[in-house]
Amino acid sequence: MFIGEYNHSLDNKNRMIIPAKLREGLEGRYIITKGLDGCLYVYPLDEWRELAEKLKALPLTDKNARDFVRFFFSGASEIEVDKQGRGLIPQNLIEYAGITKDIISIGVLTKVEIWSKERWDRYNNETMDYNELAEKMRQLGI
Repeated sequence: MFIGEYNHSLDNKNRMIIPAKLREGLEGRYIITKGLDGCLYVYPLDEWRELAEKLKALPLTDKNARDFVRFFFSGASEIEVDKQGRGLIPQNLIEYAGITKDIISIGVLTKVEIWSKERWDRYNNETMDYNELAEKMRQLGI
């Protein structure tokens, strides 16, 4: 399980150091892809395979399913972590996530999300109404 929030930055070769606590669950290789809300998703290979099986079962006749699978898989790359714990973020994903230098990585149960610091700050300060969110979670039985 991935938890926590970590601040770091890209180096001049578009590599980021995967925080040690998150790196343990990625086992040296992972899939990185476009995420929702303008961030990137990082999945351990086993989680990615499980998700791919679920998405593969969606009906091809459903346009929303096709659009989502296309969005999700078109930006995906398999990344190998080097000996210093760094992983390369492909340029298309850097552009998608609006990453310039400073990055926030957060653990979100089965995946890691990578945010530009600016987008993460904006998401936390402007987007989230935690009282409203808590009420919606209560309606879901949580």
